[in-house]
Amino acid sequence: MSRGSLSRRGLLKGALALGGGGIVLAAGGGAVIAKSSGLARKNTPTPYTSMFRRPPVLMPFEEGVDDHGPFQKYRLTQKAGTASILPGLTTPIAGYNGIFPGPTIRVPRGTRSEVRIKNSLTLNRLNGRPFSTVTHLHGSASLPQYDGYANDHSHPGECKNYRYPNWQPARTLWYHDHNHRTTAENAYTGLAGMYHLTDEYEAAQLPQGQFDVPIVVNDMAFKSDGTVAFDDDDHAGFMGDVILVNGVPWPKMRVKPRVYRFRFLVASISRSYRWRLSTGEPFHVVATDGGMTPRVAAVTSFRQAPAERYEVLIDFRKYKVGQKIELLNLSNKNNEDFDNTGKVMQFEVVADSGAPDTYVIPATLDAGPVPWANRGAIDVMKLKPEMATARRTVRVERKHGLWTVNGETWDDVEKSDFKRVLGNPKPYDVEIWDLVNESGGWFHPVHIHLIDGLLLSRNNTPGNKPYAWENGPKDVFYLGENETASVLMQFTTGDGNDGGRYMLHCHNLVHEDSDMMIQFAVGDMEVNDPIVSDPAFHDEMPEQSCVYAPSYPLGT
Repeated sequence: MSRGSLSRRGLLKGALALGGGGIVLAAGGGAVIAKSSGLARKNTPTPYTSMFRRPPVLMPFEEGVDDHGPFQKYRLTQKAGTASILPGLTTPIAGYNGIFPGPTIRVPRGTRSEVRIKNSLTLNRLNGRPFSTVTHLHGSASLPQYDGYANDHSHPGECKNYRYPNWQPARTLWYHDHNHRTTAENAYTGLAGMYHLTDEYEAAQLPQGQFDVPIVVNDMAFKSDGTVAFDDDDHAGFMGDVILVNGVPWPKMRVKPRVYRFRFLVASISRSYRWRLSTGEPFHVVATDGGMTPRVAAVTSFRQAPAERYEVLIDFRKYKVGQKIELLNLSNKNNEDFDNTGKVMQFEVVADSGAPDTYVIPATLDAGPVPWANRGAIDVMKLKPEMATARRTVRVERKHGLWTVNGETWDDVEKSDFKRVLGNPKPYDVEIWDLVNESGGWFHPVHIHLIDGLLLSRNNTPGNKPYAWENGPKDVFYLGENETASVLMQFTTGDGNDGGRYMLHCHNLVHEDSDMMIQFAVGDMEVNDPIVSDPAFHDEMPEQSCVYAPSYPLGT
């Protein structure tokens, strides 16, 4: 951790805000607050004693075919709930359908989905204000009015129908809150869940069913009564001392001697991770944010920032029944680590009564044909620098006490009546964006909405090449301290999407809430207004019941 100076008043204020159990650490870009939970010994979770569980899979309440093709409709309710995370205590949360993580939604590519999301929350427990929400389906090429624009609020008692096109190649997406200035608080208290877009290409090449496993990782801190502890008073970041996987602290998972596919999503608001297996065996990286990679990379460790998604294969056939393997976190610069934040989960190999697994880990993968090629779309992994019609610099830094992008903040966007933009490419234009981190003692995961990008180069690696695990389509780009990443992207909007305005921001959600966010426009920036085109509406309909798919046994 880079050390700087912090006033005694600031230190005291941070410690008092956390009930005296906080640690405030100065970094070159600001101060990160790390929280050691104030739990009694009997209420403190012990690694590898709780069983692994998967979030439930939500079933559509209606599906069929209309004039535009197949569709599915879903319901989600943002509401208060309680979670059994800690021994002997319950933790109040705000979750989709009252659970954390929210239910997983699985949609076949080419099937449009409508997700009706009702805000049944009242007051935000962390700030005492009315609990406004915005839902962003992260990784979807949605119309701006369904993209989770930060000022497209759903207030308590309101509902919004989010419509998703689902024409992109198979990928791991996730939905989470994006409400301006409270995104970190809202996501931290539970408003996050996975969304899987499937197709025949990934189904034919990667493990499915029981062997396709969601891994939602985040860190939290708790007060003595089991409620969550949170503070972002210094607007730099917040890290807790308890690592959760799918809402379970340091779980133990029973695995068969087979090849498993794990969908890693970091849902932490500030912490990044560096994964490693205790045996030193490799992860086989088969997909990044935007879907399958052309080449499979075998790596013994890799780093992952908030909001990044990596799909990896782990081969458990080489282990004996009864053997235990740990998933470890080696951490990265500017994380604050505690006694057990180096542990994540444990795998225990159990006997398999079925036929031996003959799956062959592939060397290459085929993601299928490019959607909208007839309109000029190009496979993102086949883009060439000479195709670019513009090159832009996106500089993220702490400036005059503010987290900024090119010296600007979301406050500047708001003051321009939401007209100020970084750039305005046409649909299907190709550009290079140089993402530059000059904030010194902090890392920034930069998320660009709408696009899938090809990482061309890094300034901090041998030959300036991307890391081996990054060679796939991505929408979040890890910028370590003083790192620059150059990204090649095409602004593919799809059928019926004339463009509009989209956000770009840091996915350290505390930074985002502190206005480290700007916007760009594609095509006509006056169409598809993200705030007024299809706003939330007042809803008095009673909550409808939801149906979940049959689940796998606890611990598997």
